[in-house]
Amino acid sequence: MTLAIASIFLPSIAKSQTPPPSQDASQSLTINSDIQEADSKSGIFTARGNVQIFYPARQIQATAAQAQYYQKERKIVLSGNVNVLQQGNSLKGESITYLIDQGRFIATPKANQQVRSTYIVNDTNPQTAAPAPATPNFKPKPPTSKPPAPATPRFNSKPTTSTPTAPK
Repeated sequence: MTLAIASIFLPSIAKSQTPPPSQDASQSLTINSDIQEADSKSGIFTARGNVQIFYPARQIQATAAQAQYYQKERKIVLSGNVNVLQQGNSLKGESITYLIDQGRFIATPKANQQVRSTYIVNDTNPQTAAPAPATPNFKPKPPTSKPPAPATPRFNSKPTTSTPTAPK
């Protein structure tokens, strides 16, 4: 099922017998999914199952298990193995919220996991544009539940006093 969000919450179009005015396709947000529901009173649109989102105006493509578009808040909440691609940059997490007016993503991971993002960074200096040498796999230590104990000082931190001696 495919649905362009721009026309879903316009009750006048649904009641009208005349066709809707033509919309600029680049400004539309298109969602494909197995199931879609819309509540015109709350302004919430929900898509579930194999969700695919295309937003050409912002060069955004996304996939998720579920998406909810909140018309009043102008945000989209994607959940369930979310992948977002924008201009070659990618963001992956369990839940990602897109704030439309701010053009901002907020990503949260599954429990005990992390969010992953990959950015395309253009090097403007042609002398350093050569590929970097391969690095070994980065394997950070898992987070600890308590902070490490303070290190033992390597010097005597007690003040020393010297008693002046009288000249002989």
